[in-house]
Amino acid sequence: MLTSPRADAPAIREPRHVPVAHVTRGGVVESTHYGSVVVLDAAGGVRFRLGDVETAFFPRSALKPLQAVAMVRAGLPLDGELLALAMGSHSGEERHLAGTRRILALAGLTEDDLRNVPDLPYDPAVRDAWIRQDRLPSRIAQNCSGKHAAMLHLCKLNGWPLQDYDAPEHPLQRTIAETVEDLTGQRIAHVTVDGCGTPLFAVSLHGLARAAARIATGAPGTPEFRVANALRSHPEMASGEGRDVARLMHAVPGLLSKDGFEGVQIAALADGRAVALKIADGANRARVPVTAAALALAGVDPRLLTEFAGEPAAGGGRPVGGVRPVAALDPSALLARA
Repeated sequence: MLTSPRADAPAIREPRHVPVAHVTRGGVVESTHYGSVVVLDAAGGVRFRLGDVETAFFPRSALKPLQAVAMVRAGLPLDGELLALAMGSHSGEERHLAGTRRILALAGLTEDDLRNVPDLPYDPAVRDAWIRQDRLPSRIAQNCSGKHAAMLHLCKLNGWPLQDYDAPEHPLQRTIAETVEDLTGQRIAHVTVDGCGTPLFAVSLHGLARAAARIATGAPGTPEFRVANALRSHPEMASGEGRDVARLMHAVPGLLSKDGFEGVQIAALADGRAVALKIADGANRARVPVTAAALALAGVDPRLLTEFAGEPAAGGGRPVGGVRPVAALDPSALLARA
């Protein structure tokens, strides 16, 4: 397998985030969200950057497509909706639970073999229904269960130990780390533990955008293509009904996108244009409109992004403002600087 050159690991320091979105009320800025954004052109060059895109940070679940590529490279035979689920942060709908059980059954395993943390479903409506039915937190309901089931399936196929598949020194996790470095083009800066229990790797926002572009432009038959095709074709299996990241992929033809906790998102098109962003305070209300603005800067038709412009701020039951990206994220500003 050919690998890309790897730069040194990004520096670990306090990120130098800048304002990326304002919350306005009555024409006055009421609150400000800080963050960083990078937009790559089809050739991989930086078309736009705002904030600190070279500092080490944790991509959280936006790393899952990279983890999926690593598993496919290592022999994971899943495709379609099950591969989408393997990189999902699912809502806990019945189709997600059924899909996770299918992956486990392929390996001859059960829910008892999962090592992710027990939790209630992620989607509020699904969670409320779960509670009304007196169902307790479980590993299969936790939003990363599809990924964990896929990890177990791959370990079973490759003869790797099952009990500690989430340990950083495990062959599976070493394989994933190598793929993360290959796709981002840089060394991992730090390793910690994600919320679900698997290793989490610190890279730069720029490196994460490069990885998204690598996956989106994968040639037919490659692991990257299989992962991109699964995510594009089954966005709800990687998220859930009505989730903004799934709606975004439906709205923009050929887009692949993945969100992550703490205000992270990647998105990339088949020609290599890609964006990656981090909202400093982790707010979803800023993540969505900033992602839309970054995609417009990448050349996506803004008319396709209208519904992602930002939630309104209400006053007396009527809109009096809302969340809006800063002026620097206006595509017209980029044209003016060109």
